[in-house]
Amino acid sequence: MAEEMQNNLKGKAWKFGDDISTDHIAPGRLFHLRTNLPELAKHVLEDADPEFPNKVQKGDFVVGGRNFGLGSSREHAPTIIKISGVGAVLAKSFARIFFRNAINVGLPVLICDTDQIDPEDELEIDLATGVIKDVTKGIELTFSPLPDVMITILNDGGLAAHISKYGDFKLE
Repeated sequence: MAEEMQNNLKGKAWKFGDDISTDHIAPGRLFHLRTNLPELAKHVLEDADPEFPNKVQKGDFVVGGRNFGLGSSREHAPTIIKISGVGAVLAKSFARIFFRNAINVGLPVLICDTDQIDPEDELEIDLATGVIKDVTKGIELTFSPLPDVMITILNDGGLAAHISKYGDFKLE
């Protein structure tokens, strides 16, 4: 999973509502698959949208509402979102532990107003400038640009890969 990402992301929006929990992301009934994350990723978000696991394409975006990732602190929830090929998760707010786990596994999570984004809108995101272009609608949305250190961690494939690469935090 240490595949390098870029600052500019492109993909289609998959829209979800408020309070998408880690149980929606990684169904509890599939707890036995937590040691086989590629297999568990085949079921990512299926309890919120049964079509999602089979239709999501590499680079697509999960777009949520408020409190995305609430519930247990399962680090495999953001991991299987990343394994499924999702380029980033956009939401109005995130559960704190989910947000940290996502960055730690190398999955960009962006806090922004998602009301104007509709399902299947084509988006282009610049992580460094904090601009989301909704190509379908011809509008721009903004989010707080990610700090350079966070982009570096994401580009390195997550926190563990970053520390393996530098032996510590590279803060410049």
